[in-house]
Amino acid sequence: MNISAALPTFVITLREGVEAALVVGIVLAMLAKAKQSRLNPWVYAGVGVGIAVSALVGIFLASIIQAAGLINPEYAPIVKPAMEGIFSIIAIAMLSWMLIWMTQQAKFMKAEVEGAVQDALQGDKNAGWGVFTLVLIAVVREGFETVLFIASNFQEGFVPTIGAFAGIAVAALIGTLIFKWSVKINIRKFFQVMGIFLVLIVAGLVVGGLRKFDQAFAALALSDSTWENICFYNQSMQEIHSCILGPIVWNASNILPDKKFPGVILKVLFGYREHLYLVQAIAYLSFLFSVGGLYLRSIVGSLPQNENKIPVTQK
Repeated sequence: MNISAALPTFVITLREGVEAALVVGIVLAMLAKAKQSRLNPWVYAGVGVGIAVSALVGIFLASIIQAAGLINPEYAPIVKPAMEGIFSIIAIAMLSWMLIWMTQQAKFMKAEVEGAVQDALQGDKNAGWGVFTLVLIAVVREGFETVLFIASNFQEGFVPTIGAFAGIAVAALIGTLIFKWSVKINIRKFFQVMGIFLVLIVAGLVVGGLRKFDQAFAALALSDSTWENICFYNQSMQEIHSCILGPIVWNASNILPDKKFPGVILKVLFGYREHLYLVQAIAYLSFLFSVGGLYLRSIVGSLPQNENKIPVTQK
């Protein structure tokens, strides 16, 4: 079992889980301050249902990939990598958007959550459902991004799910440290560091997603002669070749193979490949310069360190 495949999911779930934990902690602190701790079970119910819904979505997406390949086994080499490539694109878009959006909105999160809790409490009889819905949406929003990543790496089996559970556990621990035991944690620095890791992980997903599409197009070209021209680049006489990715620009299989340590760690965390093709290299660098550049610019002008800590505690 390749445990290293759990690392990217752990990083993603940890970051998204801490974000959800902050929402949950702020809600609990607000309820304690308003002497409405009787609504705490609604908060815990929102967390539980949110995790369950995220898990069900993950199972559903994985079953789609599995069923797509079983409809007709002849088309499995085409459909399965194509579906994984599609989920990769969706995961790239969602993770990139949430990374930039969260960085820009982080300083308003506490005020927005507190306002939402106050609105729910004003609803009196519907206060419990209001709090439940607020927490549920926060958990599902973060969980959905994780299950998309897992679905796009379906070939790794159950291992990425182990990373997801570990990330949830550590995120819950961090939330407890902040709100229950009043431990000072620099949330701003945490999100900045995890954000850099996330940019690199998603950049690796770009490389992996393109390879999935390449495999699907190559299988399509081989299965039907009418599609053989779909491979605009095909060095059929070479052992290492691509269908739509262009010529190989990097071959480090003899120096740093991506199936052995430390190459396997670089692969699962940063998208390293022992074989890299021209289209992959261009897409990887383009993503780093565009999304990575946007992210770095968004954190350069962020608030001073001491203004972005979460000082709320339950008393």
